[in-house]
Amino acid sequence: MKTENTDDLLFEAVRLARLAGQIQLRHFRSRSMGIEVKQQNDFNVVTSADKESESLIISAIRQAYPDHAILAEESGATDGEAGYRWVIDPLDGTTNFSAGLPIFSVSIAVELDGDPIVGVVFAPYLDELFTAVKGEGAWLNGNPISPSVTTSLSSAVVSTGFPYDKAQNPDNNLDNVARVMPLVRGLRRLGSAAVDLCYVAAGFLDGYWELNLNRWDIAAGSLIAREAGACVTSFRDDRGYSLIAATPAVHPLLAQLIE
Repeated sequence: MKTENTDDLLFEAVRLARLAGQIQLRHFRSRSMGIEVKQQNDFNVVTSADKESESLIISAIRQAYPDHAILAEESGATDGEAGYRWVIDPLDGTTNFSAGLPIFSVSIAVELDGDPIVGVVFAPYLDELFTAVKGEGAWLNGNPISPSVTTSLSSAVVSTGFPYDKAQNPDNNLDNVARVMPLVRGLRRLGSAAVDLCYVAAGFLDGYWELNLNRWDIAAGSLIAREAGACVTSFRDDRGYSLIAATPAVHPLLAQLIE
């Protein structure tokens, strides 16, 4: 198996994230975004920007790394022979994007034998580029980042999200919200899991949790958070990817409340 240079992988992931971001900014708050509903669920939407962004990213990866596997939100999985896999959420935060809200992102991770080694999250409207390489720390627009020094829930600002099946499945995170909200300084719902994880990494949030996520939602962001020094763990194994990410001091306090 050919061993890839992580700097080259990072460079390509950043390049593709920025190109996808340009597509999204062209469609944002315009009539060209072409909103569609996925899976007969009014809560889960896709836009033309999702599809165009993913098509661009996949096409470039197949040209540059034809033996790499790909897992992408809209296109699914394709096999590879090199042990490397690109995990892509072309537009994380589509509901925000479709509503004209500016918190959305491109998330691209590169895994080696299932382990993320490169992570890139780009929020184009905010012009925030988060990057990480395994073992080398995490960065925002070229500057090193680390979690906040918050140690108590009463001083913590945390975020969460809700699964798309929230109307049909009572296991929808509302019980966790009811336990956490009275104890924290603030509770936010940003609408992009990748941004949530990166904001914990950068110290803008003190903690974040969400259940029933997909691999493409968390592959890049969880690497960035861990490389920054945040604690990222799974709290459920029966609802997709269910994660808590927080500063090392706040993490155990949140973990006691979240089920």
